[in-house]
Amino acid sequence: MSARKLTCAFITLTVVLLCQSVRSQLQVGFYRNLCNLAETIVKEEVRKGISRDEGVAAGLVRLHFHDCFVRGCDASVLIDSTPGNSAEQDSPANDPSLRGFAVIDRAKARIEAICKGVVSCADIVAFAARDSIMITGGFGYEVPAGRRDGRISLVNETFTNLPPPTLNVDQLTQAFAEKGFTQEEMVTLTGAHTIGRSHCTSFSERLYNFNGTTSQDPSLDSTYVTQLKQRCPQGSKNPSLVVLTTTDCPSFRDAGYYKNVLANRGLFASDQTLMTNAATAIQVNQNARNPNLWRSKFAAAMLKMSQLDVLTGDAGEIRSNCRVINSWRERRGKLSNL
Repeated sequence: MSARKLTCAFITLTVVLLCQSVRSQLQVGFYRNLCNLAETIVKEEVRKGISRDEGVAAGLVRLHFHDCFVRGCDASVLIDSTPGNSAEQDSPANDPSLRGFAVIDRAKARIEAICKGVVSCADIVAFAARDSIMITGGFGYEVPAGRRDGRISLVNETFTNLPPPTLNVDQLTQAFAEKGFTQEEMVTLTGAHTIGRSHCTSFSERLYNFNGTTSQDPSLDSTYVTQLKQRCPQGSKNPSLVVLTTTDCPSFRDAGYYKNVLANRGLFASDQTLMTNAATAIQVNQNARNPNLWRSKFAAAMLKMSQLDVLTGDAGEIRSNCRVINSWRERRGKLSNL
């Protein structure tokens, strides 16, 4: 082997080992001796949030996804914009559709009251997503913790990191591959739409302005189109108009999302495109026929996503308020207590 190839191989191995080292710093039960009630408190607040509005479950899962795909799972999606900076929340992908912030705020406030400066917002988001899945019928999984919170949140980074609902199957595969996911994991994770909802503006082009040849997407079931048009009148920009992403009762207990895709009732173009590829179409069929298999794969894929580009050790910080990075005085105070 040439010296150049040896050098490339060494660099590749080093990067892999570094990534494994970062992930290994996350531990199941990380707060057992630091703040034993942390996960319990998060689960309680998630239950309360879902009892007030069952759609919060999907919101918290999506919040985790939108956090991890931009800068990794560092709670950057929670940071509010300031006069001098437009944060991720300002992105059309997040505003006004992203929700669940109040649940995270309440959990953080309760935890800070008993364990000040110990539990990161990033870990709370990861716990809340897991709990939302369990409460709505999905399989549970242990969440290794020890994430630190980031200090940067930029709206522009959402445009290149969050896959829009208009992508075709090849574009989706590439977008997820860039984050380290296989095509099968991409198909598995899109099943989160089983419990979701969407604003009309995210799919209305499929109803009224599909392309220069047809006004509506021919891949959509005609009866479903009629139902969607009743809910989403042409030209309306009313932000309160939303529809469920599945036509059945939203629950992780079944694979309603995949059944809808098979029936040409995938709400987004990025849903129905899964049937245009032989491999992804097979996976859609398998998941629809075997909900338990899908729930198992979904839990594994969510666990993998929760460890995406995490900050650990001395990186980042533990925010006192999930919506605001710590002040210079707070950071100095934490360092002086070490």
